[in-house]
Amino acid sequence: MQKVALSLAMLFFLPSVAINSHAAQTAPVTTNTTQQPLQQPQQSAIGSPVYIQIFKEERVLELYSKSGNDYRLVQSYPICKFSGGLGPKKTEGDFKSPEGFYQVDLRQLKPDSRYYRAINVGFPNEYDRAQGYSGRYLMIHGECVSIGCYAMTNKSIDEIYTYVEKALRNGQQKVDIAIYPFRMTEQNMKRHSRSVDYKFWSQLQPGYAFFNLTHQPPAVSVANGQYVINNKTIPASPPASHYAFAQAK
Repeated sequence: MQKVALSLAMLFFLPSVAINSHAAQTAPVTTNTTQQPLQQPQQSAIGSPVYIQIFKEERVLELYSKSGNDYRLVQSYPICKFSGGLGPKKTEGDFKSPEGFYQVDLRQLKPDSRYYRAINVGFPNEYDRAQGYSGRYLMIHGECVSIGCYAMTNKSIDEIYTYVEKALRNGQQKVDIAIYPFRMTEQNMKRHSRSVDYKFWSQLQPGYAFFNLTHQPPAVSVANGQYVINNKTIPASPPASHYAFAQAK
């Protein structure tokens, strides 16, 4: 009886998995190493620096706010729609939603968008331009309609937009947005190891791992057309299973 009870308890506490309609049939491994969200976005956190992570396969946008020295999860928002499945956007008109590391300032906020409210993620960035990728006006916006953007409910984009705008107006120069194809665990990387985009995703993985380890947004640069993740603030004795980080010169 004890073994049966233990088995039922383990099943009950397994994390739920959101499966993207564009994803492979195999369910993604979604080990969550981040904090539990606050019950509701807290007024005291509005105006603090923020950080955003997007996961395509899980169809989730995570909003973080700085609390003390760490960034804490404010809320996870379901993504209504995105376009083109997994993999980076390469060409204007390919209807793909971008992947990579982006930054937003006040000039990229659009409070009167035809899709309610919008945040331009800044595609193409330096990496995209180095690859010759093209496109423009790639947004996080409302109205649940996407032709290359990340579409949210109006209620969700209201909260996300407010946090981003208040942080920028309160002194944060740019808000970092990390857009991943999936939660970049070792298991998920192995599951996608035969993808044509695997080498590109291997450049993104250290950024995901860095944030999970330190609760700090990674410092990202582009060198020789490749993403480089700085690891100067990584703890001296990380867990044995930590990912390899590129040391910026």
